[in-house]
Amino acid sequence: MSLFTVTENDRRIYEEQLRDYLPDQIIDVHAHVWKGAPKPNPNAPKRIVSWPSLVAAENTIEDIQEAYKLYFPDKKVTPLIYADRISDIESCHARNAYIAESVKATGFPALYYSHPLQTADELEREIYRHGFLGIKSYLSLSPSYIPEGEIRILDFFPPHQLELMNKLGLMVMLHIPRHARLRDPVNLAQILHICERYPNLRLVIAHVGRAYCKCDIGDAFEQLKDYKDLYYDITANTSAYVFEQLLTNVSEDRILFGSDEPIVRMRMHRIEENNTYINLIPPGLYGDPGQDPHLREVSEEEGRKLTFFMYEEILAMKEATTRLGLGKETVNKLFYLNSRRLLDELESKVRA
Repeated sequence: MSLFTVTENDRRIYEEQLRDYLPDQIIDVHAHVWKGAPKPNPNAPKRIVSWPSLVAAENTIEDIQEAYKLYFPDKKVTPLIYADRISDIESCHARNAYIAESVKATGFPALYYSHPLQTADELEREIYRHGFLGIKSYLSLSPSYIPEGEIRILDFFPPHQLELMNKLGLMVMLHIPRHARLRDPVNLAQILHICERYPNLRLVIAHVGRAYCKCDIGDAFEQLKDYKDLYYDITANTSAYVFEQLLTNVSEDRILFGSDEPIVRMRMHRIEENNTYINLIPPGLYGDPGQDPHLREVSEEEGRKLTFFMYEEILAMKEATTRLGLGKETVNKLFYLNSRRLLDELESKVRA
């Protein structure tokens, strides 16, 4: 049985709008792989939206390989993989161990999912032991006494870990916190601090700084314009406007394709409403939409027209590149060459 269904509508969208737009080789720099559903922790503070967890209880290395074949049947896709659903040190060790096994089985590049309580020595040992190309973490691992809206980047990427990444010259995949997202002044101040204090690490701002709506950008690109080594991934973002602003203000050599697989299996279409995003979804497919304010069901007829989040993201980038008159050379950079160059650089440092 197939991992998920590809409808005639999905095939039509891919064949007519995406296949010739995309290069033959694709690198996905934002792909989560884990085995086994997480154990719920009723005492944990609520710091994340719930809708991503409705798409897949797990995403094994076999699952993600099959998923790419279903999305892109005639393309070769290489993911940069890392764990997900980490809640404590114990799950951190277990989830990263599975990533290490997956790297051995496939040869895929990977990041270590770090916990802020880990020492620099432990991280360095794990990086060299398994060939991880850097670290990724998440705001939910910040100390529990910090209110969700007040979490700062340095609360889950502590200075001793950033110092290590700077020493090694490796990647930090950053999912920024805080309700104002990319335009938040604390986020911007700490991004600037990291760029100045740790110039040798490779900082990737995930999801274009979670700027999913027009209002989320603010003057961020103006403030960050002098830092030419900043990378941005377009993961789980479907705003053609945000992508157009990104391409206008940032070198196309610093923009990377990422998906957030398996979340992008969701059938949806995203709209902006009252300065937030709403995922329009088919009725009944993901349980009660009332469980998350970012979900809204449409009619049965409309639901049948919805395609994958994965395709919606790429279609938004296609709209942005078309508006700006950018051609195949740029698209090849965004979806393959930029990531290939970055991963080659990082792999040379780990193997040195």
